[in-house]
Amino acid sequence: MQTIESLKRQIKSAEDLHSVVKTMKALAAVSIRQYEKAVESLAEYNRTVEMGFQIILKQKPQTVSMAQPVLNGRIGAVVFGSDQGMVGQFNEVIAHYAVKEMDKLRIREENRALLAVGLRVFVRLEEAGHPVEDHISLPDSLAAITPIVQEMVLRIEAWRSRRKIDRFVLFYNKPLSGASYRSHTLHLLPINVEWFQGLEQKSWPSSTLPMFTMEWHKLFSSLIQQYLFVSLYRAFAESLASENASRLASMQVAERNIEDRLADLNAQFHQQRQSSIDEELFDLAAGFEALTRKAT
Repeated sequence: MQTIESLKRQIKSAEDLHSVVKTMKALAAVSIRQYEKAVESLAEYNRTVEMGFQIILKQKPQTVSMAQPVLNGRIGAVVFGSDQGMVGQFNEVIAHYAVKEMDKLRIREENRALLAVGLRVFVRLEEAGHPVEDHISLPDSLAAITPIVQEMVLRIEAWRSRRKIDRFVLFYNKPLSGASYRSHTLHLLPINVEWFQGLEQKSWPSSTLPMFTMEWHKLFSSLIQQYLFVSLYRAFAESLASENASRLASMQVAERNIEDRLADLNAQFHQQRQSSIDEELFDLAAGFEALTRKAT
């Protein structure tokens, strides 16, 4: 049976851990909203990029009809996970999903080049027998996303030119309501020709179509770069929001377990304390009776 002092130490440790878990819950909730707001702010940015495509595609619609690439069967897959723990099955879920989706594309394993975003998903992919060629650490703040996105764009361009990889796919978790998320696939490159055609055929919101003076191909290339930036930035922000949603769910479970443990420890403590008091009272009563008998 545990002593009262031992129970006191366990209760203090559990209370300290409970405080840490509550703090982590609050940080996760704040982070979720922060990244969700970043995604919301991208909507207008993305709309501007689409309008730019819409303007230039109306100038040369025949370019779109000729833009369908001939794929060579190689794929570059970017899998977004986490660097930190306490996220439940977050990394296992996205790693399993990415492998399953690549299998659906009928791409042979030797033609897959994997880029892991986050150390823990890197480990999960390697453990599952899918070698990862490159690894990028996750940004530790919202402001740090932009330079990492720019770095990823350069790596993708290097893979395209040196490795002759013509298809790039992003696999990441998207946040849902509350502390839930779902796995998502984004076909980054080549850009869907049907999407281009839809923009070209879409009516302009005013009676006058804006003009541009930059050379057509340079402007088109710049818009492609902006499209890549928006797509990768959104993937980072949504994955980070989902990571914190998974961490929030894990902390909620941990908090309930700690509270149950604290209730059990406190019950044991009060029982032990009452037993100790009862024993002292019994000892006093026995001593008083012994003294009384001697006095008589």
